[in-house]
Amino acid sequence: MLSLKSLFAGLAAVLTAVLAGAAAPALAQPVSYTLDPDHTVPRFEIDHNGLSFHTGAFMRAAGKAVLDSFARTGSVEVTIQTASFTSGHAFMEGVVKGKDFFNVEQFPTMTYKSTAMRYFGDAPATVEGNLTLLGVTRPVTLRFTRFTCGQHPRTKREQCGGNLSGTLKRSDFGMKAFLPAIGDEVRLNIQVEGFKD
Repeated sequence: MLSLKSLFAGLAAVLTAVLAGAAAPALAQPVSYTLDPDHTVPRFEIDHNGLSFHTGAFMRAAGKAVLDSFARTGSVEVTIQTASFTSGHAFMEGVVKGKDFFNVEQFPTMTYKSTAMRYFGDAPATVEGNLTLLGVTRPVTLRFTRFTCGQHPRTKREQCGGNLSGTLKRSDFGMKAFLPAIGDEVRLNIQVEGFKD
């Protein structure tokens, strides 16, 4: 005959298992996103003769991002077409695409590959990675100034997007033309959006 003690022990074991199962979070899988080239635009600012900051943008960028909200990590790889540089000024665009700066004929792309993504709470906060420009690879850290995910209002597809900022020294990549009149420090301001694969 089952004793009262054994009965309570059995019930306690079942209750503990049920509660543990309910409390354990579902192990989320990493989610892959394809960057939307129409809404992923790397922009930059650079000092011009100490008078103003000139701006430019690259209109063709493509890549992938992976977000793992459970592990609070992720990765990103982006390829930028250097000939897609635009500034709204034809002469400046010609100079910047030439051999003194991006040398687009010899180096048609630059790439960024992350080495670490760090979260603050439930959202990515920084991305550490390597930028390859003019055949030279150097570390560059980007900081999220905005990040959010949701459903696209028209396509109803899941997407994430945000804004990143960072800085680099162009001389670190061998781009030394017209220093110091044209500044060495380059400020990065990047908008990025991606659709869930």
